[in-house]
Amino acid sequence: MISASLVKELREKTGAGMLDCKKALEATDANIDAAIDWLREKGISKAAKKADRIAAEGVAAILIDGNNAAIVEVNSETDFVAKNDEFKTMVDTILKTIINSNADTVEELLNVNDGSETINELIVSKTATIGEKLSLRRFAKITKSETESFGEYIHMGGKIAVLTLLDNTNSEVAKEVAMHAAAMRPLYVKAENVPTDVLEKEKAIMKEQLLNEGKPEDKIEGILIGKVKKYYEEVCLENQIFVKAENKESVGQYVANNGGSIVNMIRFEVGEGMEKREENFAEEVAKQING
Repeated sequence: MISASLVKELREKTGAGMLDCKKALEATDANIDAAIDWLREKGISKAAKKADRIAAEGVAAILIDGNNAAIVEVNSETDFVAKNDEFKTMVDTILKTIINSNADTVEELLNVNDGSETINELIVSKTATIGEKLSLRRFAKITKSETESFGEYIHMGGKIAVLTLLDNTNSEVAKEVAMHAAAMRPLYVKAENVPTDVLEKEKAIMKEQLLNEGKPEDKIEGILIGKVKKYYEEVCLENQIFVKAENKESVGQYVANNGGSIVNMIRFEVGEGMEKREENFAEEVAKQING
């Protein structure tokens, strides 16, 4: 029986997770020095020491396989590593695992075995090999029907990835919509997808602005209708003015003119909403030399 105090001691010495420490001690008959070596051999100790680093670079990627499509964001500490072939191979493995598994959450996906190891073990191993903190941030999987088409667009080598799903039209139209979404950053697919609390907050801000401008209170509700319409044009894919349109038609109208309708859109931009590294290159080099 491995004691909790021994697991705690090993964790403090290596920075590895509690479960990994327990495994190491079980594999080495509770010999703490041997357990440290075991963790180092597995690359876990080295990876754990990088766990508090900021990984806000990386890549967003897409895989379409028949009627299934997967989109993923995998992070690294530097853009340089994101271009590494070993990193790219890892991302490909993760995408294939998403397609072939029923995982719905990151936690579930990390525990899926790709045939030789779990995705979590793969990431830990590559963290040790590549020498940077690597992490799986998010993913989505879409399954289409026979009348639906996928569209995909990758921008700036994987800085932005957009996956679209359209009904009753072809993949070329779906790709045009994906390219539009990459450029225009819609937050929602359709007006009805905007959460009620988000819309009410926007309307409250609009109302306050109108009052501050001196607009009569009895006219405000009427003015708000136009302002909400404008808000939808800014944040909803279907309502945005299509970037390639010559006659200011919306994306929804463009798709309808091609016989289809928008079903779904997922847009991942690497590092959005994450804290970024503030170190400059000279400081990073100095740290490597002194470390």
